[in-house]
Amino acid sequence: MSQITIKSPKHCGNKEGLHIKRNYKKLFFALSSCFTIILLLILLIWFILRPSNPQFSLKDLQIYQLNLSASSSLNSSIQLTLLSRNPNQKVAIYYDDFQVYVTYKSQQITMDASLPPFFQNHQETNLLSASLLGNGLPVSPSLGYEMGRDQSAGRLVFNVKVNGKLRWKVGTWVSGRSRFNVNCVSVIAFGFGPLSSKQGAQCSTDV
Repeated sequence: MSQITIKSPKHCGNKEGLHIKRNYKKLFFALSSCFTIILLLILLIWFILRPSNPQFSLKDLQIYQLNLSASSSLNSSIQLTLLSRNPNQKVAIYYDDFQVYVTYKSQQITMDASLPPFFQNHQETNLLSASLLGNGLPVSPSLGYEMGRDQSAGRLVFNVKVNGKLRWKVGTWVSGRSRFNVNCVSVIAFGFGPLSSKQGAQCSTDV
């Protein structure tokens, strides 16, 4: 005598559900594997290329106004020129944000000046000019004493600061935004006529 087994619809539904879950798992593992491989390739290319930090130098700094009032507020007018160079042979740079200002004795003596975004190709060099102003900037009361002492010594030391955001470009791949900071030291001899420095100075860059 043969035995006939009848499967209920509920039992069949459970089997179909298991097949669907297995297919989803296979798809998930396949996508995860592809993503991991792509990420490893990007990291490998990045490690091989290892982009160097952009290089900056201060070409010119001219101070047209630097007046400190009795109420410890400062008025300033400064013109400067920076040289920006991309030393990389296979990595280009997008500069999305570029803010420049000047400090003296660790105090900001100009407002931030924004330069327009620009693209810098492999081993390309760009000249960047900025006009910086400060109107009634509050400063420490001791700044006048420090400035008088430096004038007696015959020189003033200023720092040109750059803060911004950049992206690296390798082929068609573009990285996320990274912050960068630049610091240039300018020593200006104090004497007759306008304060200016055309000797140039190398700058330090952190990314």
